[in-house]
Amino acid sequence: MTIEDPTSLWDYRRRVAEQYRRARESGPDESAWIRWRSERDELLSFHVQSPIPMDRRSVGVHLPFFPYDPAWRIEATIEIDEPVDLTAGHSGSDVTPMIRFGWVSLPESPDGAAVRLALYWLDVYGGGVFLPFRDATNGSATYGGGRYLLDTIKGADLGSVEDRVVLDFNFAYHPSCVHDIRWSCPLAPVENTIPIEVRAGERL
Repeated sequence: MTIEDPTSLWDYRRRVAEQYRRARESGPDESAWIRWRSERDELLSFHVQSPIPMDRRSVGVHLPFFPYDPAWRIEATIEIDEPVDLTAGHSGSDVTPMIRFGWVSLPESPDGAAVRLALYWLDVYGGGVFLPFRDATNGSATYGGGRYLLDTIKGADLGSVEDRVVLDFNFAYHPSCVHDIRWSCPLAPVENTIPIEVRAGERL
């Protein structure tokens, strides 16, 4: 995607980062999530850098989400691993270089299987932590290429509690390519698949 107006993109990313800062400061409750959703809908409705086409913003944006579920807010310990160079495929023709540097473990799935998700470092200027994931809702209730949970380059980060990172799947969101094919977005690697339905976060 060509950046035609870097100052407006700068402003857009600042506003996204501020939304997550307010969510971090509000603490782990549904009211913070409701405010985050409202602020996000407003930003996507009116900002020039919104990925949603103008003709779909005429009456305002109200993105659909699963109901809030506190069970999907998880504080996970990071397991640092030997770095592995990888390339994330895109919804378009692009690719994104990244480094898998560690893992986070989730509570066991209903069938008793342990679930680990990889943490990636986006290997571009400045870098940033990236955690996309797939789950059993993909292709039906959610986008087939997965959703995003952490993307610190864009400010999508709910912080940590002591030495544990906060992973709140109620804040999971779709990549921009879901809203408009002019965007080319990294897809979640297959290794980051949760083998059950994550009925939390943004849905189709």
